[in-house]
Amino acid sequence: MPFADELRQLLPADLPFREECIAGAARHLDLIVEANQHFNLTRIVNPREAAIKHVVDSVLPWRLFQGADHVADAGSGAGFPGIPLALVLPETRFTLLEATQKKARFLESVVRELKLPNVEVCAARAEEWLNTHRVAIVTARAVAPLNRAASLFAPALRGGARVLLYKGPDAATEIAEAAPETAKRQLRLRIIERYELPDALGTRTIVEMKRVA
Repeated sequence: MPFADELRQLLPADLPFREECIAGAARHLDLIVEANQHFNLTRIVNPREAAIKHVVDSVLPWRLFQGADHVADAGSGAGFPGIPLALVLPETRFTLLEATQKKARFLESVVRELKLPNVEVCAARAEEWLNTHRVAIVTARAVAPLNRAASLFAPALRGGARVLLYKGPDAATEIAEAAPETAKRQLRLRIIERYELPDALGTRTIVEMKRVA
């Protein structure tokens, strides 16, 4: 079944710009399959699993990003969650941060192909870029353990900025393990959303990192 048909079945009915998301995300997944022939972007290429684990997972917590003027996707990889979120939230600016040149070039080709005026790609290490740029939200999937993420993203937490991290079911354990690091840096970690992926493909937890006032 083509990616668009899978996404039409799977994406929530109340998703903003749902049809645009289906068309854009399906094309994005097609481009990943093509690029995978030359270098490894993702191991997940089964259409339904890719639709769930990449696109559905990226957009289910879209409300948490609503109203942010600028979001940075740190270590964007093949473009998740940044590109699906940008399709759903066209009023929000997204910067995809990807230090691997090959992946950054791939992301640039996707942004051109999908004609996404609200997305830019920066071939830079997230922690270096965030030292000199201000955004409302930093997000990341498949990021380092939370104790390491605390040191990576602490400099970005200026002026009320937040970090929203996509984590697995054991996020509470990670939060506890990160407590010494977060206390030292005056950060607070808390779970703000939890959801189940379709087809029993796992539990996702969104962890918010903020500076303690």
